[in-house]
Amino acid sequence: MGTTPTEVMAFPNIRAIVRDNGTAEVIVAGNSRIVPAGDSVQELRNNALALIVGEAQTLQRPVRVRIEDPEGHGELIVHPDNKIESVSYDPAPARRRAEAPETTPTTVAPAVIETVPAPAPEPAAPPAESAPAPAPAAPVDAQPWPTAPATATPEPQTAAVVEEAAPTRRSLKETSFLVSAPVLEPATQGWRGTLTRLGLRMDPSEEELTEREDIRTVSQHWPGPRTIAVVNRKGGANKTPTVVMLSAILARYSGAATVAWDNNESQGTLGWRTEKGSHDRSVLDLIDASTELLSPSTNAAEIAKFVHHQTADKFDVLRSDENEEGDHEVTAEEVDIAHQVLTRYYRLVVMDSGNTARAANWRRMIDHTNQLVVPVTAIEDRAEAARLTLQTLESRGGHDAELARNAVVIVSESTDAKRSMSGEALKRAKDEAQRIADGFAPFVRAVVRIPYDPALVNGPIRYEALQPATQRAWLAAAAAVAAGF
Repeated sequence: MGTTPTEVMAFPNIRAIVRDNGTAEVIVAGNSRIVPAGDSVQELRNNALALIVGEAQTLQRPVRVRIEDPEGHGELIVHPDNKIESVSYDPAPARRRAEAPETTPTTVAPAVIETVPAPAPEPAAPPAESAPAPAPAAPVDAQPWPTAPATATPEPQTAAVVEEAAPTRRSLKETSFLVSAPVLEPATQGWRGTLTRLGLRMDPSEEELTEREDIRTVSQHWPGPRTIAVVNRKGGANKTPTVVMLSAILARYSGAATVAWDNNESQGTLGWRTEKGSHDRSVLDLIDASTELLSPSTNAAEIAKFVHHQTADKFDVLRSDENEEGDHEVTAEEVDIAHQVLTRYYRLVVMDSGNTARAANWRRMIDHTNQLVVPVTAIEDRAEAARLTLQTLESRGGHDAELARNAVVIVSESTDAKRSMSGEALKRAKDEAQRIADGFAPFVRAVVRIPYDPALVNGPIRYEALQPATQRAWLAAAAAVAAGF
């Protein structure tokens, strides 16, 4: 028995947008995926639907899709077997644009043009002899979506010109008393800062200017929520300390509501390395309460029942399930639900992850990710696992490959180092970290090195416990991440 359109859930919320400038995107639960380019609107539609078919195959059920293109808008049902059903389609009204006059008399002010609608340009047809570009998923076997009906021949274009007397003096709109040039604040650090405090104003050094720019970058607020995924398929690669440090710095400087989410398929350690609240709730409790939390009548403070606030570092932690029986594995749809809840209450979501790139919750995390971060300690097997993680994502193409190319790799000096190590051993550890950093640099957007710090090795992680050099390095890492938003 087939599925009727009314039986298909509108979750996750999926939109396919094809623009007349030759670009398109598929938005799944608020996360944009770039559609491969095509030679025509029709080819862009095919490529967009190929991505949606992949989504339906992942969910193993039909999905409902809202479509928008230069010719109209409507709704489709997309099945995992490539079947496409049209629910509705409303063609866009024809538009005409009036042309400006060829010349404008020098004695009159600029003309005011009154326009009448002009027809939208017909989409370019694909070449007759060449095959369409390959889609990222299996090709659809039905007409992608209905096209708008042909419009009547447009009437001759007209333009009404209203002439006004030329102004005899400047308009007040052209004048402002505000000073727009930024003011360079004096130095606060080093000997320059000391002289400034003694009354001799000094400009900041290059190092201080760089630090100020990093602070400005991590202090920004972006329209819409952002999701960061911290991944490496090898344990002991510094994933959890990276999640804590990025969350702390972004929350401290930006003031944006930030949550660190342990999306581990097994018992994660994020809860062990951070403060515990007055309850034991985890992501499973949040999922169970998602209907209430997504209700418009629910107060924003209700989220505190499910997360654990970090009093000094100003972010919250959503713990993974700590059931020792391990009788529940978080599904892709549960990741969708939890992400929808968190992005209602938080502007920044920083996700810790497990070590299995094949797990459903790991792959769905990647679908929601805006910025990928790959931590690695300066040890060969951790670096190799990081390389394989990036290689896996790049081989999948589309959104995953784009994340890999724009990833930020954070190389930490070996946590196996001790303060008692000889100077030669410490030098070898630094050289190895540099070698690994140099190896990743050609393949990702940014690489940042972090010095060894005993405060990151054991126990709860707190930003204030770090040495100044380590704090500065993590600020640079957070700025590199934020620059990708």
